[in-house]
Amino acid sequence: MADGRSRPMAGVAADPVTGAPWRHAEPVMGTVVSFTLRHRPTPALRAALDRAVALLHEADREFSPFLPDSATSRMRRGELGRADAPARVRRVLELCELAHSRTRGAFDAWAAGPVDPCGLVKGWAAERAWRVLRAAGAGDTCVNAGGDVRVGGAPGPGGVWRTGIADPRRPGRLLAVVAGRDHAVATSGTTERGAHITDPRTGAPAAGLLAVTVTGPELLWADVYATAAVVLGEREAHRWIAALPGYALLTVTADGEARASADFPFAPVA
Repeated sequence: MADGRSRPMAGVAADPVTGAPWRHAEPVMGTVVSFTLRHRPTPALRAALDRAVALLHEADREFSPFLPDSATSRMRRGELGRADAPARVRRVLELCELAHSRTRGAFDAWAAGPVDPCGLVKGWAAERAWRVLRAAGAGDTCVNAGGDVRVGGAPGPGGVWRTGIADPRRPGRLLAVVAGRDHAVATSGTTERGAHITDPRTGAPAAGLLAVTVTGPELLWADVYATAAVVLGEREAHRWIAALPGYALLTVTADGEARASADFPFAPVA
C-alpha cells in the first residue's frame, strides 16, 4: 500500500546517556514501517512498540485487498455486509465517506467499483501507531510508513525533525526538506507507480501532477489529501487546500514546475 517518497533524513546522533535514537523496522502493509524513538528502550516502551506494530498488522489483516480472508476481500466478494463487519471496519468506511466529502469527491474508496480503503488505511494505521507510542511517553518519535511520515517532539535537544522530499524529476535527489516538531508529511504521485490513482469523476487515471506532498497535523488526512490533490490537479488543489486549516501543499506538474503553499514548512536542503 506504499505510495509516498518522503523520508526522514540522516544525521540524528545517538545520545550517549540514553542510547537514543532507538529504531525498529517492520515489514507490513506491503511496505516497511520504520520507527525512530529518542527514548531509552524501557520495558514499558518496548511493550508500547509491540502494541503499535500489532495495530499495523491488524490493519493489514482486516483491510488488505490482497489477503483473501480480510474484511475488505470478503466485502468485495459479497460475503460480508457492511452492517455485519467488525466495528473497526465500519469506522474506516465512515472515514472513507468523510474523506469523499472533504475532498469534493476526489477521494473515493469505491471509485473502481468494489470497496478499496487502502488509500486511507495506511495513514490511519500509522497515525494510530504513533499515538500509542506518544501515550506511552515516547513523545520524541518518528513513524515512517513507506514514505508517509508522522513526527512528534524532537530528534535531539533543540532540534527539529527534517523530512526529505524526493525530486520526481531527478532520481536520488531532494526536491525539498520539511522541518517541524509535531506534524505529518505524506507524498503521492505518478513517479514510482505510474498513473495509478483513478479520478473518480471520470474513471480515468489522474496524470496531471508528478508528485504532491501535503503537511499537516494528522497523517490520516495528510495522506488522503495528497491522493485527492493528485486528482484535483494543481490549480484546484491549491485553492482547496488553502481552506483547510493547518494543511499545506507542494505540487510538481508534469512539465516539472514546482509550486508550494505560502505556509509550506520548508527547511534548507543542505
